Amino acid sequence: MEHRAAFVESATTHAVTPNERTDYWAELINSYHRRLGYAFLRPRDFEGRTTLHRTGNYQLIGWESDAVTYYRTAGLVRRDSDDDYRLLLPTKGPVAVWTPGQHARMPAGVGVLVTIDQPFAYSMVDDNRGLLMTIPRREIDRRLGPHGLSARPVDFTTGLGRVVADLAGGLLAEGAALTHHQFDAVSDRLVELLCMHIVGDYPTAPNDLADVESAVRRYIRTHAEDPDLTGTTVANALGWSLRQIQLVLQRGDTTPRQLIKEERLQIAYARLRNPAYRHWSITTIALGLGFGSASAFSTAFRQRFNATPRDIREG
Repeated sequence: MEHRAAFVESATTHAVTPNERTDYWAELINSYHRRLGYAFLRPRDFEGRTTLHRTGNYQLIGWESDAVTYYRTAGLVRRDSDDDYRLLLPTKGPVAVWTPGQHARMPAGVGVLVTIDQPFAYSMVDDNRGLLMTIPRREIDRRLGPHGLSARPVDFTTGLGRVVADLAGGLLAEGAALTHHQFDAVSDRLVELLCMHIVGDYPTAPNDLADVESAVRRYIRTHAEDPDLTGTTVANALGWSLRQIQLVLQRGDTTPRQLIKEERLQIAYARLRNPAYRHWSITTIALGLGFGSASAFSTAFRQRFNATPRDIREG
């Protein structure tokens, strides 16, 4: 039986007396992330509340609060490192963001993907609201590359960005009703769409699409003999998401799996006719090309060439 999301929490500064609220808020936010610095505009009457959903892989926070600036100094980064990414998406009120070499003021609906493992500052006005998602570095790096990300503002008000923002809002609203597995599955999809949005999705010009399709076909043709080749490994090698690869290959009415299978069958056909491979058994040829068994290979081969592997070898 599946368990529900590992941890769900709501918190508010109303739980403590007014003179304790800033300390309470600082400790609360530190428990969600790493140790931060704080500058409150009006510390004596600060108010804020959060809703948190957390699994072993992702963390999603909805917040609303009075004006406050959060920051990380180089010293805090050294003492308390954390290289996971944060998606910051204000839904009400602007947010000013400082990162090394960059300063941006973002209105509601414009967000940014950053790491807190570098000095930064986020400054928020009164009655600000938004979403903050913690994303494992591996999920970003395998889609965008370890050096392919800049902390630039990203529009979440239209198109694919709006879809990402709506998905994050729905995940926050319904997170308590989702199982751990469901929460992570939605989060995985959100991150994939987020990265597609950041890189501009995939090329739409016919020439660009043809170039990408050619690159995919060329890579599969070159690596088809690798028994571990999959659509995911192709996508990772070329710096695309699996979904992007699938969309590009739809132009040719095929899929990564079908294309890999076709290339392997062609290699098998050539080897069965080549005297240099006469000493290789049909099973050896099949397993060496990633087919799960000789029977599965024979079935696929017969469907493709209307002949059995033995027919081709003896013919």
